[in-house]
Amino acid sequence: MHASARHELFTLRDLLRYAVSRFNASGLVFGHGSDNAWDEAAYLLLHTLNLPLDQLDPFLDARVVPEERAAFLDLIERRIHERKPAAYLTGEAWLQGHRFVVDERVIIPRSPISELLANGLSPWISNPDDIDYALDICTGSGCLAILAALAFPNAQVDAVDISPDALEVANRNIDDYKLDGRVSTYCSDLLDQLPHCEYQLILCNPPYVNRQSMASLPREYLHEPELALAGGEDGMDLVRRLLGQVPDFLAPDGIFVLEIGNEYQNFMAAFPDLDPIWLSTENTEDQILLLTREQLAP
Repeated sequence: MHASARHELFTLRDLLRYAVSRFNASGLVFGHGSDNAWDEAAYLLLHTLNLPLDQLDPFLDARVVPEERAAFLDLIERRIHERKPAAYLTGEAWLQGHRFVVDERVIIPRSPISELLANGLSPWISNPDDIDYALDICTGSGCLAILAALAFPNAQVDAVDISPDALEVANRNIDDYKLDGRVSTYCSDLLDQLPHCEYQLILCNPPYVNRQSMASLPREYLHEPELALAGGEDGMDLVRRLLGQVPDFLAPDGIFVLEIGNEYQNFMAAFPDLDPIWLSTENTEDQILLLTREQLAP
């Protein structure tokens, strides 16, 4: 960038406009919490200035001091040149209004399952108080396990991941939410090392990206752990294993909620005899499915 830019941008409005222009010109790829240059630039600016993330307008015409301007412009340049998602630059991600600590040991929280949890998985769960045991498989940062604990106040929630590094991040988030008495982590290859329990709710956002899509991922996604993304030739490698294991851990009236991203066609081809319930969210129609114990083990 031209050095003069550091002395010609005075207000938040100036900085925001500059950042959006730079992001657009640089061809950044979004999808880790925001889907456009404006939202990402606004987030980075408010984060840098320690301002409330939902209160941009009152500050747009406020002037920044040189140190604040320099810090923001340096962050913008890192986003452009390193192609790191914003969450890795700030060390945090937001999901359904909740903050989670993240780094490159975990994928960035963005699962639309979080939207379903915010609604208590209604109508599939009629009374949130009735959930005593819940399980989150491939927990990563622990975000879905924590949201499940918040949605179901009586539930003991187990959170499983194969990565000890990911579980370190999850445990940090569990501690931050003061849920260490209700959310427990297990290092396990799916359910292989998990003590047996009958769960009324099992959640899973597994690695499901097919091989062809993995080969063409934008640079931003390459900063995330491949272990948390790659799902084999058709994206269904771990899903096949899960569908064989989950019935042994699901209560008779339990439900299994599974995210498959953009792999609907591959899922249907791999499991033609299944007839899942497809759960809609604000931006998805065929990315999250629900299966009952009876469907999995008739």
